[in-house]
Amino acid sequence: MFYIRWVAILHADLDAFYASVEQRDDPGLRGRPVLVGMGVVLAASYEAKALGVRTPMGVSQARALCRDAVVVPPRMSAYSAASKAVFEIFRETTPIVEGISIDEAFLDVTGLRKISGTPREIAGRLRLSVRDRVGLPITVGIADTKFLAKVASAVGKPDGLLEVPPGQELAFLHPLPVERLWGVGPVTSGKLRDRRIHTVGDVARIGEAALVSILGGHAGRHLHALAHNRDPRRVRTNHRRGSMGAQSALGRRQRPFTEIEATLAALVDRVTKRMRGAHRSGRTVTLRLRFDDFGRATRSRSLLKATNQTRTILDTARLLLAENRPLIETRGLTLVGVAVSNLDGEGNVQPSLFDEMAGDRLDDAMDAVRDRFGSALLTRAASLGRELGPSVPILPD
Repeated sequence: MFYIRWVAILHADLDAFYASVEQRDDPGLRGRPVLVGMGVVLAASYEAKALGVRTPMGVSQARALCRDAVVVPPRMSAYSAASKAVFEIFRETTPIVEGISIDEAFLDVTGLRKISGTPREIAGRLRLSVRDRVGLPITVGIADTKFLAKVASAVGKPDGLLEVPPGQELAFLHPLPVERLWGVGPVTSGKLRDRRIHTVGDVARIGEAALVSILGGHAGRHLHALAHNRDPRRVRTNHRRGSMGAQSALGRRQRPFTEIEATLAALVDRVTKRMRGAHRSGRTVTLRLRFDDFGRATRSRSLLKATNQTRTILDTARLLLAENRPLIETRGLTLVGVAVSNLDGEGNVQPSLFDEMAGDRLDDAMDAVRDRFGSALLTRAASLGRELGPSVPILPD
């Protein structure tokens, strides 16, 4: 006799996370449209989303759509504490947890039926625990693949629980719009809809060869597999990030280039301190820009060897920024970010006979002061008197 071992994966996603934390901590905000941000909306409550507010919309544009909105500055320490509390609940639920951002994770509950109940029962208890212990709403999707579990949680929002039963995967997936497929943004969606491909089922029916001819080899094969719910990836634990980064919203106000440079330097300080704390070094520096017209640009440069030295990474980031100065001054900039990728496993850096050690000693000294007295104690002179936007960690691609 053969037994089928059903895979059960949960995708748990906190609802409007930053805005929900603000509503939790200030009862006066509950039930009201809340915008979290300074110049640019980092998060919007569902009351604001219902009126058309989206991220990363400018606050002034969001206010035009939602005149009663309450705008609050971000409190990253509060969001970090809430995230840690929620992830403790995740790990109490199952040891197989893969965090993919500050407010969402995949959980593998396969094989827990005898000790914890059905996947739906497990997900229900998880939602109650998050509500009772952390005070936040969370949506959970349940399916047999990571892709479909994430789709289920998106469809189930807000504050919902949606299970795709075994054997019903394609019946659930195929009526959904093509935008539910990972990797389908406005450009790809336009190409598909121009050919009357509107649903996931349409993608599945036209075949892989046709998709490849429309979208290219990688994208065509990728979407064809997802349209048939083929996603072999398993939930991974102890997965180390392939990159570390941070970004800062600048708002819609025109800022001098020197101020953008100061913001970039502050971000590099934060990223390299995190790298040294994690004993990681990287070879590729990436600059991320978002413009006033909501367009984006990404520029990268690889170093000859891995490093976590602030000076080296900052020099490279500044060079990338300078190369894009004409674009920035023409289109306006609302967000700047920096990330370091191609991280090594142990943070080891191959020494060079020509390295100057002063930079390393300065980094160590500044890290020690900030660890003891707080990150705000030491700042760059270029940042003094400037109101920098909030720094948000950039998650791995």
